[in-house]
Amino acid sequence: MDAKASSAEDDALRAEIAEKLAGGLETEVWPRAETSEMVNDIVGRLKTEAGDDLTTKLVVAGVTDHVIEADDLEQPCETCMYFLVHRRFCELPELMLPVEPDWSCRLWRI
Repeated sequence: MDAKASSAEDDALRAEIAEKLAGGLETEVWPRAETSEMVNDIVGRLKTEAGDDLTTKLVVAGVTDHVIEADDLEQPCETCMYFLVHRRFCELPELMLPVEPDWSCRLWRI
């Protein structure tokens, strides 16, 4: 697959995610994954409950279409270690989703 095809697919999937979130999809924003145990629990749920199901991935990961602030720290995708800036993509292996810089999820990491 060439870069243009990949980019177009990412854009289409990003638009689908944006539509779900704007449409009122309730995701598990809290609690944030603040400990290794919490991260492992959420990642485990992504593997067992979500698999390739987009909606379940979004719900379990707590994806939002706006920045979440936790402990006086804003947690946008664009400052997360898993965010690929030029592709606008989350490369967390259990998510692997196109995202917007000002979105957020509860697996955010510096």
